[in-house]
Amino acid sequence: MSKPILLSVKGVNKRFGGLQALSEVGIEIEQGEIYGLIGPNGAGKTTFFNVLTGLYTPDSGEFMLGGAPYKPTAVHEVAKAGIARTFQNIRLFGDMTAHENVMVGRHVRTKAGVLGAVFRTRATLREEEAIEDMAHDLLEYVGIGQYANFTARNLSYGHQRRLEIARALATEPKLLALDEPAAGMNATEKVELRALLDKIRNDGRTILLIEHDVKLVMGLCNRLTVLDYGKVIATGSPHDVQHNPAVIEAYLGTSAH
Repeated sequence: MSKPILLSVKGVNKRFGGLQALSEVGIEIEQGEIYGLIGPNGAGKTTFFNVLTGLYTPDSGEFMLGGAPYKPTAVHEVAKAGIARTFQNIRLFGDMTAHENVMVGRHVRTKAGVLGAVFRTRATLREEEAIEDMAHDLLEYVGIGQYANFTARNLSYGHQRRLEIARALATEPKLLALDEPAAGMNATEKVELRALLDKIRNDGRTILLIEHDVKLVMGLCNRLTVLDYGKVIATGSPHDVQHNPAVIEAYLGTSAH
C-alpha cells in the first residue's frame, strides 16, 4: 500500500535568458521516504531546489504540499509552509554558537511579537526557554550536543554539516531538502551522515536529497529522479535507475551495470 503523497510538483519550467534550465520537471514524494534528485553537473538539480524553496520564481508549474496548493515565494514563507533546506556551501552564522544557530532556525515558529520581546512578558520568557531546550535536544539528536557552546566556525566540517541539519529541523519541516550534504566529507563522516539520515527517516521525516555520491544515494534513497539538461530522464527505485540505459549514458557511465 502506497503512502500519502507529501509533495507533488508538475510541469515546472524555468528559463534564464536563452537557457531553458528546467523543462516540464515533475516529482512526487511520499511521506516518510528519502527521495533522491541526481544528474550530471548543470542538469538543473539546484535550480529545481531553488525554485522549490523560493529563491527562484518558476515560469510555470503546479505545487502541492501535504495535499494543499503550495506557492514557493519568499524563503521565510517557504519555511513556514513546511520546507527547510540546507545549501551545498555551508551557510551558518560563524560567530554564533552551535546552540544559537539552532535557536535562530526555530524563530520561524515563534509566536512572541515585538511587544512581548520588549516587555519580556511571561509568555515570551516561556517560549524562549522552550526554544533553548529544543535547540539542545536537536544538537543531541544530530550527535553534536557536546559542542553546543562552540562557535560554528570552530566546529569540524562534518559537524558543521550536522549543525545545518539541526537548524533546518528546528523549523519542524514537513520536507527536509538537503543540497549536497556529503560534499567535502571524508569516508567516516559519510558513514555517519548516512546513519543520521536513516534515523531522521525512521522517525517519520521526509527528505529530498541532491547528492553526487552515487554510492550514498543508491544505498539510502527509496526512489530517485534523474535530470539531464533540465529534463527528467528517469524516475524509479535505485535498482531501476541504475539499469536505465538513458541514465547510464548521461550520468552513471558503463560501470553502473
